[in-house]
Formats: sequence, C-alpha cells, structure tokens
Amino acid sequence: MTLLRKMESRRFDVGCTIEIEQTGESLHAHVSLDGDVEIRPGDEVTIHGAPVRIAFGDTVNLRRTATVVRAGALKRLMTHVAGYLELTELYDVSFSDGRAS
Repeated sequence: MTLLRKMESRRFDVGCTIEIEQTGESLHAHVSLDGDVEIRPGDEVTIHGAPVRIAFGDTVNLRRTATVVRAGALKRLMTHVAGYLELTELYDVSFSDGRAS
C-alpha cells in the first residue's frame, strides 16, 4: 500500500447534524456525525461552513459536512498520556481550610 493511499484512508468527509440552543434553560452545541463513525482519542473533526450566530431564546438545527482526520498510533498514544496527566492534576484538590493542625 502506498503512502498516499494510507493518507487518504485517514481523512474522509461525512455529513453531520448540528444542534445549537441558547435559552434560559440551556446553552449548548452538539454535533452528530452520520453513520456509525467512531471518534477516538487524537482524531480531529472539522465542521465546514460559515460560523453560526443565534439570538437568545433560539434553537437551530443545521446540516453540514465534516472532515474527520484519524490520528496515527503515536498521536493516539500521546493523547492518552496527556489525558491521564491532566486527570491526575485533579487529584491535587484539598477541602481543608489550609491551616496546619
């Protein structure tokens, strides 16, 4: 398999649905990729199209195209390690008043 063919299989376009809500109850934006596309650590997803702006109180559903770029083995490993190290920073939380006994 040639290098170009390997690169092609790591990048592909897929349709997606975007749901954006800006109300008093919720402020969120969710993207659902068409099909059973599994996004793994280190993968990149780029949504194509103009930026979306909505007014307060609105909810919008849009159809767009997304490009998924699969991470290689090294980037996937680095992402796992970085995630683990970021998680361990949370362990350094104390609920004491800071005074020595």
